[in-house]
Amino acid sequence: MILNKFYVDDLIKTALLEDINYIDTTTDYLIPEEQEGEAIFLSKADGVLCGIEVAMRVFTLLQPDFDYEIYINDGEAVKSGDIIAKVKGKTRTILKGERTALNLLQHMSGIASMTNRIVKIVEGTKASIVDTRKTLPGMRPLQKYAVTVGGGKNHRYNLSDAAMLKDNHIDAGGGITNAVTSLKKKLGHMTKVELEVRNLEELKEALSVDVDVIMLDNMDNETMKKAVELTNGKAVLEASGGITEETIRGVAETGVDVISIGALTHSVKAFDISLKISK
Repeated sequence: MILNKFYVDDLIKTALLEDINYIDTTTDYLIPEEQEGEAIFLSKADGVLCGIEVAMRVFTLLQPDFDYEIYINDGEAVKSGDIIAKVKGKTRTILKGERTALNLLQHMSGIASMTNRIVKIVEGTKASIVDTRKTLPGMRPLQKYAVTVGGGKNHRYNLSDAAMLKDNHIDAGGGITNAVTSLKKKLGHMTKVELEVRNLEELKEALSVDVDVIMLDNMDNETMKKAVELTNGKAVLEASGGITEETIRGVAETGVDVISIGALTHSVKAFDISLKISK
C-alpha cells in the first residue's frame, strides 16, 4: 500500500490546526524566530518502526527547508535506545511539530509492531493476518499501511470494495440464500462476496450459494476445523471474533486461510518514542 501524499498532507494540516489554532503561546513568546536547533527521535521500546516519513513531513510542511536524516526506515526493527532520526531547523518548527509528529509515528509504529508479533506467532501455518474497518475516522489509510509494514495484509478498505453480508444484512435480507441470490443479480463480475456464518448449518448453506469468502464468526477451534473440512477449498475461510495473541496460534492451526483482528487498529498501544532537543 502506497500512501497518497495529498491525503498525508491534509491529515497533518488538520492535526496542526487542531494543535495551533492561533499561536503556540509558549514557543512563539519564548523562542526567537531566527533561533536554530537540532533534535533526535529516540526509541524507548523494541518493535517495528512505521511512519517516519510521515513524521518528517510534519516539519517540512511547517518549514520547507527543514533538514532531517533518517537512520531507521519503515518496516525495520528498532530497539530501545536506538536513534531513529535527527532533525535540524528552526527551534520553533521542532517544538511546534513535535507532538503531531510523535502522535503519528507512535501510533503507526504501535500497529506495525503488534501486527509483526502476531504474524510471527502464526508462522508455519497457512493463515494470513488481516485488519478490519475498525479504524479511527480519518486515519484509515495510515492504519492500514502500518498493518502491511508489520507483515499483515489489508481486508477491504471500505464498503465499496466488496460485498460483505454480516448477520444484520442476512436477517434484513431474508436469510442467506435469499440475500446472496438477490445481491448477486446486481453485482458486477469484479465484485467478490463474503458471507458471515455463525454455525456449520449456515456454512453449508453458504457453500450452496457459491460465495467467495466465508467468515467464521466467533467459532471455537473444533468447529472451525470441521468448517475447514466441509469447505474443502471451495471458498476462502476467514476466522474472526475475539481473537487474541494468546489464542491466535490455535486458530491458525485449524487450517483457516485468513484471520481478521480489529484490535490491530482499534485498541493498539502507542509505541514509546521521544524527541530530545539539543541544549
